[in-house]
Amino acid sequence: MKQTPPPMAADGPPGVHALAEAHGVTKRFGPTVALDDVEITVLPGASHALVGRNGAGKSTLVNILTGLQRPDRGTVLYGGEPAPSAADREGWRRRVACVYQASTVVGGLSVAENLFINRHPTTRGSVISWRRMRRAARALLDEWGVDVDESVPADRLSVEDTKMVEIARSLSHGARFIILDEPTALLDSLAIDRLFRHVRRLQAAGVTFLYISHHLEEIYEVCQVVTVLRDARRITTAPVGELSRRKLIEAMTGDWGLQTGERDPLLDTGERPAAGLGSVPRPTADAPVVVRVDGLSGPHFRDVSITIRAGEVVGLAGLAGSGSHQLAETLAGFYRPTGGRISILGRPLRPGDVPSALAAGVGCVPRDRYSQGFVPELSVADNVSMTISDRLGPLGLISPKARDAFTRRTISDLDITTEGPHQPVIGLSGGNQQKIVMGRALATDPAALVLINPTAGVDVKSKRALLSVVDRVSAQGQAVLIVSDQMEDLRACERVLVMFNGSLTSEHAAGWTDHELVASIEGVTPAHE
Repeated sequence: MKQTPPPMAADGPPGVHALAEAHGVTKRFGPTVALDDVEITVLPGASHALVGRNGAGKSTLVNILTGLQRPDRGTVLYGGEPAPSAADREGWRRRVACVYQASTVVGGLSVAENLFINRHPTTRGSVISWRRMRRAARALLDEWGVDVDESVPADRLSVEDTKMVEIARSLSHGARFIILDEPTALLDSLAIDRLFRHVRRLQAAGVTFLYISHHLEEIYEVCQVVTVLRDARRITTAPVGELSRRKLIEAMTGDWGLQTGERDPLLDTGERPAAGLGSVPRPTADAPVVVRVDGLSGPHFRDVSITIRAGEVVGLAGLAGSGSHQLAETLAGFYRPTGGRISILGRPLRPGDVPSALAAGVGCVPRDRYSQGFVPELSVADNVSMTISDRLGPLGLISPKARDAFTRRTISDLDITTEGPHQPVIGLSGGNQQKIVMGRALATDPAALVLINPTAGVDVKSKRALLSVVDRVSAQGQAVLIVSDQMEDLRACERVLVMFNGSLTSEHAAGWTDHELVASIEGVTPAHE
């Protein structure tokens, strides 16, 4: 029997319509259930938080609330009326807008041009009136308290000002419901404080926000109501002041109800400890150090020191903006640090140089396979052998026979589903594309393997196959660093290091629970639970 989540917050005073509602929304993508009978009610003038771990269904719900996707089942209402049809984009713009983490402004255009893109004031028919556009832009910015020059190119704006320009553009269409998707991910603390002041001022002026963030402290600072999604289901909706940080984390991770004795309908077991390395032998304490990081600093992290021994698998977790991704990319030679040093097998690593990192014995699966991991139009063989092309023939010439033989071994070792070495990678599934990226990282037989979001966007079978590689290479004595906020990825680790605001803040040995690790990732200390 299907159990009902805890009741939602009250709908507000009598006679007050909800600004936005979703009822019984279900969405599938093939066999994957992205949303399962989800409900949310957003009241006018409030800041409503939407939280959940990656894969919980937040992005799909946002796409449905903004008209980019249609639910398979369920209804969406605005002001008590049915949402516009999918084709009525202007109708959607008048009701809702989303300011995404990745900016949607056009850098080469001025602020004024971005504010009125595709709707420039004209004179004499189709001739743009630049004077009227600048005047209208200035009035719009003044109305909503955005202190930027309307004539400057948008790519000169700070991240904070860019977001405010996007909000002003949305408000100019008539929308008074703004979805903020991870708005502080690229902001420093002072810019975050200024953004929060803007949000409160706009809220007082009648603007309603749906606020999406992994930073739970922000939820308590700017929001009145919070809805938690997990595994495509709504777990609870409650006033923020009535939900402790501990309870919020429990709802997000699957421990909801353990403290009260209630049974969580989505929870298969109780506290779920990390699995550790299972049958893989643990490295000895005197195993040689493969990776040594001493006092490493950069634009996104500071004074970080790490050691990883032969055969050891270490996790690195942190929110967007924690510096975890940038630290890993610095190890792989993507960026030059501003201080400190890296050594591989006792030898200093030349900073900020990918070929030097490869030569030193660092293999890397980057965080975005599409932009960093492979060349879509090239074949499986070309992509897999890219890092060892100089070894596949005499005098630096590639031997097609040697290349294809190496590729077939990789296809077999990683169980890649493909027509063969000559199939373009663009024709493979996401899971098989990620295996190609893994194969390329392993091609050099690295002493250290840096894996950033190694199972992002892949199916369950591919995820298991990719993580089994970690067991295999660690058993062979290679050092592995897994950078991820996915619990499944981190369970393979001997220990997990946590970064928060650019610093290493805690370490968890194998045996951690989801609640313990997520609390550290969120920066929640026992005193603040």
